[in-house]
Amino acid sequence: MTEMLFREDAYLQEADATVLRHTPEGGIVLDRTIFYPTGGGQPGDNGQLDWEGGGLTIATTVKGDHGAIILVPAEAAHLPPVGTVVTQRLDWMRRHGHMRIHTGLHLLSVVLPYPVTGGSIGAERGRLDFRMPEPIIDKLAVEEQLNALIERDLVVSEDWISEEALLANPSIIKTMSVMPPMGQGAVRLIRIGQGRDQVDLQPCGGTHVARTSEIGRLRLGKVEKKGRDNRRVSILLD
Repeated sequence: MTEMLFREDAYLQEADATVLRHTPEGGIVLDRTIFYPTGGGQPGDNGQLDWEGGGLTIATTVKGDHGAIILVPAEAAHLPPVGTVVTQRLDWMRRHGHMRIHTGLHLLSVVLPYPVTGGSIGAERGRLDFRMPEPIIDKLAVEEQLNALIERDLVVSEDWISEEALLANPSIIKTMSVMPPMGQGAVRLIRIGQGRDQVDLQPCGGTHVARTSEIGRLRLGKVEKKGRDNRRVSILLD
């Protein structure tokens, strides 16, 4: 099982690790990693891997079996041997964009309190699909509410809940299409705001900024009808 350094500190941009194994497809499994693997609508991280006498570019990161996280090289190359100590360097600008957009989408689900049927995160834009039969009447008002939440500079933190407690309180699960990962005994929650200032609490395994003001101003993009009861709402970094 790969230790998830990105979970402990989403701002970690460089770290050493040891190569545990190679996959048949040419991927690399480390004992610990700062690279987030594709999941929950958030793309896998990319960056650079260096070691004494070599180096390669990491194109993306994916999940493997039994808790392994696999770093996928950009092209076929000489891989660092098993047991080699390597230095991971994250493409920080891209990851930070994901963190800003991901946190912004959590706030979008506060402003538009409808069941979420899907979503996608990019470095500069993202979207949520909602079960929302009626169209948005005033896009500007939604955008203003979203940016008002951002400007409150709310703390973004994590908490954990037992699987039993989560199943007993299903209202905090906003996504209809994907259930939070189960089977580990506990589920990670992302909380936005503290105490009376709390505005959101939902299961999530992704990376987020530490405070909402770090998101910066967002613009509301297209609102598209996707099926009888679904609408796709996009946000963009301004």
